[in-house]
Amino acid sequence: MLQQYKNILVPVDGSKEAELAFKKAVQVAKRNGPETKLHLIHVVDTRAFQNISSFDTAMVEQITDTARKTIEGYVAEAKEAGLENTDYSIEYGAPKVIIAKEVPEEENVDLIMIGATGLNAVERLLIGSVTEYVTRTAACDVLVVRTDLENNPVLGKDKDRKKK
Repeated sequence: MLQQYKNILVPVDGSKEAELAFKKAVQVAKRNGPETKLHLIHVVDTRAFQNISSFDTAMVEQITDTARKTIEGYVAEAKEAGLENTDYSIEYGAPKVIIAKEVPEEENVDLIMIGATGLNAVERLLIGSVTEYVTRTAACDVLVVRTDLENNPVLGKDKDRKKK
C-alpha cells in the first residue's frame, strides 16, 4: 500500500536547501491528491535579538516583511502547480521546537520536508542544526531533502546548485 500524506509541513528560510525541500514537497503533495495540505512556515528566531541592547521593532518588522514576500511567492508557485490547499504562517521563537513540535501538533502534520543543513561541523557543535533536532524529536515522519528534483546531490557542490 502506498503511503499517503495529508498534511505536509515545509520550513522555509530563504536558503537553497529550503527551496529544494519546497519544490520536492510540491511534487509529493501533487502525488498524494488534491486533499493534501501543504503548510509552509518561516520561523523568526527571536533569540537572535536578545543580545541587542537597542532592540528595534522595526528590525523584526523588516525581517517579517521579507519572509512574507518570500513565502507568498512559494504559495503562488504551489497554487500554479495545482495545489489549492496551500497556506503559510510566520512564527516567532525557537525554530527547533516550533518546527519539530508546536506546528506539527497544531496542524496535524504527518510529514515534515526540511532542507539539509548548510552548517559545517563546528557550527553544528556550537549552535546545533534545526534539521538534526527535527529528525530526532518530531513525532511524525521527516524527510530531509539533500538532492535537487533530478536527485543530484547539492550539498557542497556549488556547480550542481546552479542546475535547474
